[in-house]
Amino acid sequence: VLSGTDVRRPKGQVSADQVTPTWSECKRLDFELEVGAFIGKGNELGTPIKVSQAADHIFGLCILNDWSARDLQVWEYVPLGPFNAKNFASTISPWVVTMEALEPFKVSLPEQDPQPLPYLREEQPYSYDINLEVSLKSPTMDGFHSITLSNFKYLYWSINQQLTHHTETGCNMNVGDLLGSGTISGTEKSEYGSMLELTWGGKDKIQLPNGEERVFLKDGDTLHMDGF
Repeated sequence: VLSGTDVRRPKGQVSADQVTPTWSECKRLDFELEVGAFIGKGNELGTPIKVSQAADHIFGLCILNDWSARDLQVWEYVPLGPFNAKNFASTISPWVVTMEALEPFKVSLPEQDPQPLPYLREEQPYSYDINLEVSLKSPTMDGFHSITLSNFKYLYWSINQQLTHHTETGCNMNVGDLLGSGTISGTEKSEYGSMLELTWGGKDKIQLPNGEERVFLKDGDTLHMDGF
């Protein structure tokens, strides 16, 4: 959905003891700070995109919030992986920044150890120096309060490698398809890209300037994500 669209709190299966499921409203609603890559040129079914050609297939980037229902996720992810915990909403920014416009912000990726398999090896792997900030405003606050400041360059894999890996089986990408980067977190707590990480799974509370506290998102909260 486009930025500004209200997101309804999902309901689904949860389990307090990880044995017996119950049906409940999500009580651990979270955000995930990500960047989305829009495909500008597709590939034929059965023909993987080579990592040396991946950049030619990516049109531009946007900010992506991969909303997550953590209590649904922890119940369903073994053995199936995230499903209903992720499918209720993903929010994107109302603009797409082209790769040409991002060229001045290109930076080298740190050395990848262990070395990737040959199909993922780039001659000069790179990322982009893009600050990513998440701010929160509760219904009783007058303005937004910053709760994390991360950077796109903290991702281990480049977007070219991600696209190549996604198509290694021959999966065909179409113009307009969107790939999510995964949660973007730095090494410091102030750089973590979700409330699950910021609060250590709910053990630490986020202090807001009006005296309120947050572990996960409450009804009426508003999130603002910036890239700069």
